Amino acid sequence: MEFKPQDSSLQIARAAVHQALAGRHKLLCFGDRLALISIAYHDAIADGLKAACTTADEALAILRQTSVDVLLVTEDLEQGYGIDLVRQVRQLQPDCLCMLFLRRETQVVVREALDAGAHAVMFVSSLGTGRGDFMQALTSMADGGIYVPEDIRRAAAFTQADGQRDCHLLEHLSTRELEVLNALSCGFSNREIAGQLFISQETVKSHVSTIISKLGVRDRTQAAVTAMRLGVVDPALLQT
Repeated sequence: MEFKPQDSSLQIARAAVHQALAGRHKLLCFGDRLALISIAYHDAIADGLKAACTTADEALAILRQTSVDVLLVTEDLEQGYGIDLVRQVRQLQPDCLCMLFLRRETQVVVREALDAGAHAVMFVSSLGTGRGDFMQALTSMADGGIYVPEDIRRAAAFTQADGQRDCHLLEHLSTRELEVLNALSCGFSNREIAGQLFISQETVKSHVSTIISKLGVRDRTQAAVTAMRLGVVDPALLQT
């Protein structure tokens, strides 16, 4: 892969990263020290960076002392496990936005990552391919959405059997609530869902709260994973 730093699209992306992360406190936890240092020196990351570490214990010690808005973490760490770290962060600081990078691309790992509650999950192999995963993940999270790209969904490979135990939950959702669930599971924020369905953001917010309650989940991220498991996510139903 050839990387061209002066490419105009990269300049646009850099500005978008600044905008998405402006005013947010960040924490990095990577097992790869070179990647950790390289990202920590990025202007948009360095501004508001609380710490950059390589172990889960270091990250948790920081999180117990200070609040963090965004966590960028890799599955592989020098000590600990990135997916477990995400799960613990969601308990310690529920409002912290977690972006998780996976090196292994197996069904077991992907499903574990989704269940941990990360707001954005992507493969390391997808970075720099021109699809804009990193940027899309940042902007989706910053706008209140989630980011689970198609290659992650394919790797998870949920089948009808996976959702059989909980399929009865769908009976409690109205047609409109199913539409909202589909949209939020595709990564749309409340603002974008409102535009898609021609309703107000307050109405969307009310629907999302009701969906979370009816599905018996903690938040919209868990609701999205439940929707994937139940097979009710269809991007083709949404406007493009």
